[in-house]
Amino acid sequence: MVTMTPYRSTVQSSRDGFPQLLRAEWTKLRSVPRWGLTMLAAAAATILVGMLLAAGAGAQSAGGDGSTAGISPQFRDAGSYVHRPLTGDGSLVARVTTQERNDPWAKAGLMMRVSAQPGAAYAALMITPGNGVRLQSNFVTDLPGSMSGAPRWLKLTRTGDSVTGFESADGRSWSKVGTVRLEGMGPTVETGVFVASPDALKLFRQFGGEDISETTNLGKASFDNVKVEPARPQQLAPWKSNSENATVAPDATSFSLVGAGDIGFYQFATDQTKTILSGAMIGIMALVALGVLFITTEYQQGLIWTTFTASPRRGRVLAARAVVLGGATFVVGLVASFVVFVVGSPMIAKGKAAPATLSDPQVLRAVIGTAALMAVVAVFSLAVAAIVRRSTAAITTVLLLLLVPLVASTALPLTVAKWLEAVTPAAGFAIQQTLTRYDTAIGPWPGFAVLCAYAAVALGVAIWRVQRQEA
Repeated sequence: MVTMTPYRSTVQSSRDGFPQLLRAEWTKLRSVPRWGLTMLAAAAATILVGMLLAAGAGAQSAGGDGSTAGISPQFRDAGSYVHRPLTGDGSLVARVTTQERNDPWAKAGLMMRVSAQPGAAYAALMITPGNGVRLQSNFVTDLPGSMSGAPRWLKLTRTGDSVTGFESADGRSWSKVGTVRLEGMGPTVETGVFVASPDALKLFRQFGGEDISETTNLGKASFDNVKVEPARPQQLAPWKSNSENATVAPDATSFSLVGAGDIGFYQFATDQTKTILSGAMIGIMALVALGVLFITTEYQQGLIWTTFTASPRRGRVLAARAVVLGGATFVVGLVASFVVFVVGSPMIAKGKAAPATLSDPQVLRAVIGTAALMAVVAVFSLAVAAIVRRSTAAITTVLLLLLVPLVASTALPLTVAKWLEAVTPAAGFAIQQTLTRYDTAIGPWPGFAVLCAYAAVALGVAIWRVQRQEA
């Protein structure tokens, strides 16, 4: 009896797995010199244009931009403040007798601060000409009281790390406005009266940009019956002023103050980080061309049929190409974003505002997000090119969807401009913002999600088309 041994070939069969597709597409991408040069050009444009924008913004703010050293450019901490220390719990009481109505948000009232340093945590109870009594704290909290104006009695009471505001018409019957907490409050806080008034702002929008002009508003108000009432007996220090030109009597109970500048949220602030990273818009133009040519070149030369013959599962081929292109452009974009930020940040921080740093999670998100933005735009371009199969048409389509909303919005009414930027692929640029401004259309992550959705839909349509049509 003869035993037969089955024949086993020693030649490994070719595999059409996804890792092999990724390797093949990466080989294509790196083997064409002009594609590598295009990625380098995108990185160089991002860095050079970003540096020019940072230098220009730094030159404009070299004389001061109205912000205060050591605090975020989105907050302002100005005005006139007369204060004295209070140790432990206690109250501050005063009557605002008069206030000039030079702005609806002119402020005159009482303030308790963790320290007298700019940017310190604070609670302020104030009267405003157009918005009544308000209790504000830490630049963002705003609690409304009555719509009363001067004359009006105000009282701030500290209990532990909480501060409660009260108002009264006669100084005897008090109504509570609200309570806020101050982080970092020590045994002693600065207490006193203050006057502030926002600058008068004029916004002019036109195609290609906008211009914001500011004119100083001088807030004026007078106070009487100013008293600091400690919960336990203590010797109160003399009054001090944050103005070098102000002279204050040590035990005065009446004040007339003039204050320029505001304290609180500033929605017209310049987003330093976004300015530095804005050069990516030029780099993205090069990546749009790369994403389109990465597939239309094979269509034009007829090589796409060879690719699909070697790998019949066309959808996976296109998906692998998208992964390779997205990964490569992300790495290039990440290097460019970090370089331009590290170089540009010292150039733009020549004014009084605190410089942006990578230790800020919002800044780090914007820098890394810029690289992700560049990668998703490249994939979106690839998908559009796979659908239309014409280089010029694909490049034009993508650039129109990305850039026209950004340019056109500067000349449109603000409501329309915000809508346009929120629903088009241009929403992806929101990932670069670190501040919420008057013209913010959409948040960073929702905006990036809008762009990703466009890219995902386009890629899905492209895969559907290549699976059903001849190359």
